[in-house]
Amino acid sequence: MMLSVYIPPGRCPLDWSEPVAVEASGLLGPLVCHLAQDQLDPRQRRRAEAVLWDVMTPLSVTTLSAPLPIDDRARRLAEALIADPGDNRSLDEWGHAVGASARTLSRLFTKETGMGFDQWRRITRLSAALPMLASGMPVAGVARRVGYDTQSAFVAAFRREIGTTPARYFGSPR
Repeated sequence: MMLSVYIPPGRCPLDWSEPVAVEASGLLGPLVCHLAQDQLDPRQRRRAEAVLWDVMTPLSVTTLSAPLPIDDRARRLAEALIADPGDNRSLDEWGHAVGASARTLSRLFTKETGMGFDQWRRITRLSAALPMLASGMPVAGVARRVGYDTQSAFVAAFRREIGTTPARYFGSPR
């Protein structure tokens, strides 16, 4: 479950200059739900908020961004892979599908996204994988859904881009 809470800066004693993702397990999730009640009297609200500040722990969050190319052919390829990151067609096969050579598509991805096609696809796949992993889906299932033939290949790509394994990133033995 994901909860989003906006706390006016003047009421928050924490020195966070931008939105922060926090761990909502344990007491924090139910406490936020408690604070969402309109009928809390001011004293109840102050006591609950005082506990809230003590139990909020920032999460390490990684964002992956694969910019979209501008050229229509490369963009169609990119949008198709975003819709189905498990599509394993080669750049040659994509070229036939969008009306460009593999070499042209390769040049377009490098020029318009700042990364080669393989790196762009890897980041797109990992971006699609993060919410699945966060929801508790097993690594092997996520790996297959985003186009990796083996769990070990997926874990290696995850480690290369994010710097750790999925299990360590999400803090559990997946």
